[in-house]
Amino acid sequence: MHALKLSISLPEQQCEFIESYLIENHLKSRSEVIKEAVYLLQQKQLEIHYLEANQEIDAAFEQTSLDGLEVNEAW
Repeated sequence: MHALKLSISLPEQQCEFIESYLIENHLKSRSEVIKEAVYLLQQKQLEIHYLEANQEIDAAFEQTSLDGLEVNEAW
């Protein structure tokens, strides 16, 4: 995986949180904390997109039929 180096500025409180999270979760670097945070943001956004896509599903399409089977016919 190719990585880019970024320089960011954060409020002191957030920097302290990163350090605390790093120690409590036995991570190796601040970068791992930031990667985890970005991953969670991506998952949140993906969930929103799935919910939006689910709203677009045609209810009539979701209804199943017997696909040629008689009502009391079983496999």
